[in-house]
Amino acid sequence: DWNSLSKLEQRKIIDEYRLVYLANAPVNWCPGLGTILANEEVTAEGRSDIGNYPVFKRNMRQWTMRITAYADRLLDDLDRLDWPESIKLMQRNWIGRSTGARVRFASIAGEIEVFTTRPDTLFGATFMVLSPEHPLVDALTTKSQHSAVEKYRESARKLNDNERQNDDRKKTGVDTGATATNPVTGEKIPVWIADYVLMGYGTGAIMAVPSGDQRDFDFARAYNLPIVAIQMPPDAWFAAHQIAPTIDCTSWPEAFVGEGTYINSENRNISLDGNRTTSETIAIINPWLEKNSFGESAITYKLRNWLFSRQRYWGEPFPIVYDEHDMPCSVPDNLLPVKLPELMDFKPQTLDPNDELTDPLPPLARVTDWLSVQLDLGDGPKTYRREVNVMPQWAGSCWYELRYLDPTNTERFVDAEVERYWMGPKSAGHTGGVDLYVGGVEHAVLHLLYSRFWHKVLYDLGHVSSEEPFHKLFNQGYIQAYAYRDSRGQTVPAGEVVETNGVFSYEGETVAREYGKMGKSLKNIVTPDEMYDEFGADTFRLYEMSTGPLDASRPWNTRDVVGMQRFLQRTWRNLVDEETNQLHVSDDPAPLELRRALHRCIQGVHQDMENLRFNTAISKLIELNNVLTVHVNANGSTPLEIAVPLTQMLSPLCPHIAEELWQRLNVSTAITYTPFPVADPALLISEMIEIPVQVNGKLRTRLSASANISDDDLRELALADPKIVQALDGATPAKIIIVPKRLINFVL
Repeated sequence: DWNSLSKLEQRKIIDEYRLVYLANAPVNWCPGLGTILANEEVTAEGRSDIGNYPVFKRNMRQWTMRITAYADRLLDDLDRLDWPESIKLMQRNWIGRSTGARVRFASIAGEIEVFTTRPDTLFGATFMVLSPEHPLVDALTTKSQHSAVEKYRESARKLNDNERQNDDRKKTGVDTGATATNPVTGEKIPVWIADYVLMGYGTGAIMAVPSGDQRDFDFARAYNLPIVAIQMPPDAWFAAHQIAPTIDCTSWPEAFVGEGTYINSENRNISLDGNRTTSETIAIINPWLEKNSFGESAITYKLRNWLFSRQRYWGEPFPIVYDEHDMPCSVPDNLLPVKLPELMDFKPQTLDPNDELTDPLPPLARVTDWLSVQLDLGDGPKTYRREVNVMPQWAGSCWYELRYLDPTNTERFVDAEVERYWMGPKSAGHTGGVDLYVGGVEHAVLHLLYSRFWHKVLYDLGHVSSEEPFHKLFNQGYIQAYAYRDSRGQTVPAGEVVETNGVFSYEGETVAREYGKMGKSLKNIVTPDEMYDEFGADTFRLYEMSTGPLDASRPWNTRDVVGMQRFLQRTWRNLVDEETNQLHVSDDPAPLELRRALHRCIQGVHQDMENLRFNTAISKLIELNNVLTVHVNANGSTPLEIAVPLTQMLSPLCPHIAEELWQRLNVSTAITYTPFPVADPALLISEMIEIPVQVNGKLRTRLSASANISDDDLRELALADPKIVQALDGATPAKIIIVPKRLINFVL
């Protein structure tokens, strides 16, 4: 009875259902560093990548965000976004919606609940496997198996989730000594624990159907567990494995995972035997499970709720304090934002590296005068204790695009009208959001998914008009460079690696060289400062954009940067006299061919910019500059009608040199606010065109002709060409095919 509970008890229950809540969650605890580590910070040996300390899996109280409450919307709304399909697929797989049933198996420790996408295979469930972290393991384990189970759990704690689920790794496990009752057969089946079952997915327990699942099949064979056929494979399956058809699974070389006739799948109340599809059979078994209180249809997700606590200093403080009952309370709005206290030492306190039972002591826990605070939260002044964990880096990156819209607003994170103007829906059904977001594929299932969740919460609370943060996404490619790893598989600074006779070493230890993305994680960065000092910022920008398509990964080669430097130097010399440093731009009209070259460049650069093809836009500017160089060498100056649009087109690519040239050109309007040049259609038509000439469909020559040439003139011009005369060899064409201004073909 709700009314019989105290206010404190009611609060605890309500808090468990909030979008943000406190929960005991499994984490990677590294006492040697005094902090919890992300999976990517743990080596394959179960040690920290910094310091090589032991890392332990254990439960700790953490702030958690219930992102799973938004799983369906996060999944369904992907169809409304203009994103690369590969990124959408990664998010769909990460969310991992599965439809199936929750099934309950009775045991001495209470009901063991599993989620399965194949409840139709229940008659073939011959054993159960629990995660070593499952809460029922202690109660299930018999005295005789206690030592073996604890030893196995200890070894499992040293593995990360990726290692535990590696399909190539040998499957291991330990019998708890207990049994559970299969709800459809009534038989007692053994309960094991195995590290390939994760507590964080589903219910942390599986029903094993070895005849229909390869992983279960391998496990059953390894530990001599029973295998019961519940589907008869077709004759073609047996023929492919060169064995006679049989329901005796001891002769099967592998599990059968296809569609087959159901067998051995009936009891006194229900029969699944016969030739049915999987979906038809599930439609029979699910209502029976529900009617008999053994289970019900369900949907589950791979997506886990979001652990949101960090034991560091740099991070947003939680606006949370704790009362005398250790219950969290929100800080009043008038005391926001909570600011970090200034510290001289902001590292977490390190502890005994091998003592996994210690608790973290975050830097903020040491600031006693900040930790304790007097507040009146409506029931009189009291002393409260501040939260000493901080938020992860995602707390800022989840909504920074909104703050960019209104960075000086001191009342709200963004004004409603400002947000609606910049990010509101463009039409009915449009999600709204940033028009174009350029970001790397590495953000697919972390930053981009977290941002979408955060934005949807803001939308539901009425703070934004857009349902999604980023409507269109473009993935840029990687800049690649050599990286080096030591014997532990950890990266070392590429700039400090020494090569001797083809052998690479770091601090005296031989390291392995590989080729990969340039970045902090691989420690193979060429810093922009180095490039600025040697070549200048514009040259650096231009080279990066010229190396290939924006969405393609491409190698970095410092030696090639000089090519872009020379282009900018030639461009500068075409407008500024090297000796006098004076502008040599004239008001003389540009010759027709130079004008045509300019407008072809304008047209091409405009199209390339629209489609983010910066490398080809740069190529077109280089072509124009080459034509301009010939003109300047012959005439001594650049026409103003060429200099102005050339500088404008350079501006987005190399803004510093463009701004300098713009100032010298003395144009009244700032270059940033000057409309981009527009090509004159009349000047895009060349006076001369090239027309291929064929004989019997085979190319014989190409003719240079007037763009206005008539069909009759083209025919006469082609017949007079020496190569065509030779190809015809005196014969009269039976047919002459002319595609005006594009092709002529003589058919003999």
